[in-house]
Amino acid sequence: MTRQNIVVGLDVGTTKVCAVVADLRDSGPDILGLGMSPSTGLRKGIVINIDETVGSIEKAVREAGSSAGVRIKSVSVGISGGHIKGFDSSGAVGIRGKEVSPSDVRRAIDSAKTAYIPLDRELLHAVPAEFTLDGQDGITNPVGMSGVRLEAGVHIVTAAVSPMQNLLKCCGKAGLEVAEVVFSPLASSYAVLTQEEKSAGTVLIDMGGGSTGIAFFKGGSLRYASVVAVGGNHFTNDLAVGLHVTMNEAEKLKREAGAAYESIVPSSEEIQITQVGGQRRTLPRKYLAEILQPRCEEMLDLLKEEIRKCGGYRNAICGVVITGGASLLTGFGEMAEVLLGLPVRTGAPREIKGFAVAFEGPAYSAGVGLATYGQEPESGKAAQTDAMHGVFSRVTDLVRDIFRHADHFHLNNRKEGGVLCLKSRR
Repeated sequence: MTRQNIVVGLDVGTTKVCAVVADLRDSGPDILGLGMSPSTGLRKGIVINIDETVGSIEKAVREAGSSAGVRIKSVSVGISGGHIKGFDSSGAVGIRGKEVSPSDVRRAIDSAKTAYIPLDRELLHAVPAEFTLDGQDGITNPVGMSGVRLEAGVHIVTAAVSPMQNLLKCCGKAGLEVAEVVFSPLASSYAVLTQEEKSAGTVLIDMGGGSTGIAFFKGGSLRYASVVAVGGNHFTNDLAVGLHVTMNEAEKLKREAGAAYESIVPSSEEIQITQVGGQRRTLPRKYLAEILQPRCEEMLDLLKEEIRKCGGYRNAICGVVITGGASLLTGFGEMAEVLLGLPVRTGAPREIKGFAVAFEGPAYSAGVGLATYGQEPESGKAAQTDAMHGVFSRVTDLVRDIFRHADHFHLNNRKEGGVLCLKSRR
């Protein structure tokens, strides 16, 4: 088998680390391998224990490389957490020639990127939303058009420097180069959304273990990005506290018998639980739903506010797509449709080849999306890629300090995909 463009997506989450190996071909991505490992070194999407995170990454990458028959050296990494922020910005330039050239587009986007960003934050993405040429707005690709003044509207996504720095350090200690760092819901969109959904207007909700990411797409581009600090682990913790069981037992109960609201659970159903100390009890299954329902309502209230902020109630023609492992809670989709007041569907990786059976669930959306990120042709993609060229420019000194005394690492100033790479001397 000829493999010319192999990419590895690394989803470093609060509950699991998932590595996906894909061969990007003209006919579509061919998934070659999958590796998974429990994640114990993160909380709410942020690294809290470097050694444990490195161990989880190494295990997942080793398993993915073994199943694909390749040696993994470089990865595209997903990032999320409450520190992620997004805002709109715009910039304008004069057209030097009679027609708009790609360099004019880049200059307009660079002008939009001059917005003030605090020193403790770093530019992650500058995604072109639309262009305006001599007052004519709504242009998606101005190259080749004639005009005098070109304006670019972009959505800027930033991350806190410290979480980014620690994520890079963990990948470097695991012997990996970071080719790209991507906002996880943006990556998931490549796996679960159709181009029609991105164009017409869709809110993507990526429900992870420690946090939930929101991304709104309109006109084929990202228009809004945010994160709420509530995820599947909060459901698990509520069950652990309410039933006096361990977190492992609570996670098992959530997956096997949990429900978002009690009215969908038959009154006659009973479950067995093992409490701390080994005592076994039989309880009505409704008890689980009674504990989980308030947390689900709280999460949906937060998501409703985010949808309102991004204008989703006016512009999300295709409604809401929920994905991520936490979206699998029984009845959550139906509950979301009622409380959010928009059509809701559960999204899972689509149109994949290779290990198709292994990727049927929404828990793998971010991993698959990271492995296929950027493959789909989109207008303005070249400008979007160029806009990422400066990512981590201010974090360079911080990363250099980390590895100054680490003999087998050196800092490579070359940028791949706009992201600082950590090269191994071995």
